[in-house]
Amino acid sequence: MAQPANAIMQSKDAHAEKILVVDFGGQYTQLIARRVREVGVYSEILPFDATAEQIAKFAPTGIILGGGPESVAEAGSPQISDALVEQGVPILGICYGMQALAAKFGGVVASSSHREYGYAEVDVTGDDPLLSGLGAGLKVWMSHGDRVERLPKGFAAIGKSGNSPYAAMANVERKIFGLQFHPEVTHTEHGLDILRRFVLDICGCAPVWTAQNIVAEHVETVRAQVGKDK
Repeated sequence: MAQPANAIMQSKDAHAEKILVVDFGGQYTQLIARRVREVGVYSEILPFDATAEQIAKFAPTGIILGGGPESVAEAGSPQISDALVEQGVPILGICYGMQALAAKFGGVVASSSHREYGYAEVDVTGDDPLLSGLGAGLKVWMSHGDRVERLPKGFAAIGKSGNSPYAAMANVERKIFGLQFHPEVTHTEHGLDILRRFVLDICGCAPVWTAQNIVAEHVETVRAQVGKDK
């Protein structure tokens, strides 16, 4: 039997588990953070060049790397900092975030001869905790010009499309995943389910970021501060 929200609240602070959304300049970054909160977990956005101190202070339970308009292969493009990887928590890269992950760990990213923008079909090819069981094929929303040409060592393909042989990748042991498509938009089939799997199942967060729990937490904070005063 599932625990009621107030029972979970007694054992877990609504802020104790949180997801860091990394901003690479993509148009959907705010939406990613909102979707995480819809799942019931607190989230905040930091820029890709946030300092190691800022990241450590936030102490994320998981990290989601958002999309971006630039090319990973271009000099001076936003990259994944060592501080993000060194957190040792699960990571999900979306679109540019996936390409940046591939480049960070030694894969190859190159410009595609065909830019994918709009609906695409992704065949689920792996047995992993992020996509498996959602169906053999997913209708998703793509928006990219580059694609991963060679996976980093330790990663496996878990999805492919007509234009992207590596439309999704995973290093299950390290809990690092990449999606070429955007699960945060409503156009993507099972998109919220995918984010829920990452946040709740893979990161192990409890869905306690709810209006009821937030109010209860603030009431307890005020009571502790006020004491016996009015």
